[in-house]
Amino acid sequence: MIDTEKYVLIGHPLGHSMSPFIHEKLFEIAGRRAEYICMDIAPEELAGKSGDLKKLSGYNITIPHKTEIIQYLDELDETAERYNAVNCVYTKDGISRGYNTDCVGFLRSVERFPLSGKVLLVGAGGAGRMMAVEALRHGAELTIAVRNPDGKVKNLLEELKEKYPDSTVKLTAISEISGKYDVLLNSTPVGMYPNSNNCPVSDEVIENCDYFFDAIYNPVKTVLVKKAEALGKTAVGGMAMLVGQAVAAHEIWNGDSYTEEQISEIIRSAEKKVNEDFR
Repeated sequence: MIDTEKYVLIGHPLGHSMSPFIHEKLFEIAGRRAEYICMDIAPEELAGKSGDLKKLSGYNITIPHKTEIIQYLDELDETAERYNAVNCVYTKDGISRGYNTDCVGFLRSVERFPLSGKVLLVGAGGAGRMMAVEALRHGAELTIAVRNPDGKVKNLLEELKEKYPDSTVKLTAISEISGKYDVLLNSTPVGMYPNSNNCPVSDEVIENCDYFFDAIYNPVKTVLVKKAEALGKTAVGGMAMLVGQAVAAHEIWNGDSYTEEQISEIIRSAEKKVNEDFR
């Protein structure tokens, strides 16, 4: 009898996650006997669970553990080092290696965006850090907007300036965003279910941006995305990023590959499920 492979998603609080649905679809296409479950681990519990996690072939990490997990890993892929954030771990022969596959899903989602222009990034957590790095790698003039620009984000700002000394990086409070931008990237949870009526920025900011990416996938269309589309602007939600990072994880774990058509179908079915489950 073939053993069932076990994979998990760790985070806190997890609530309703689409990750098991997406990963099960990917395992099914690849013909693998595997299960994927959510494991809610509070920050103070992470150290105690690290030994159990190492026994798994692979697992994913979401908020708030993407940076904290690093201290419990043996090696980091260059993607994880680049963003100082891990969302995927593969363990082989007792050696755990951290990766960042969020970037794969993100770049797939914004491949038609002018990332080399003026970019406004809202939020600076694990996903925000990755988006900031990718924007600068594409030559963006970057403004990072957060609630408290005097907090820990200053460390990120200095780190980015050190890594990309020829780039322009500025910091501002969300309440003080001004000027026009080519691209707005939202990495905050503002607007996520169940607080779906919230929007991370004002209507004036939306009017002054042309392209929008919202990392939130529930709801499929956030208030930010809806408002941008109502103005005739290009706006993309977070499901393509979620599916894209999952596909990249399967490539790492098992060497499995998927066609563009298969990936697009999973994105459509996942969005349909969100709409059905949260009507």
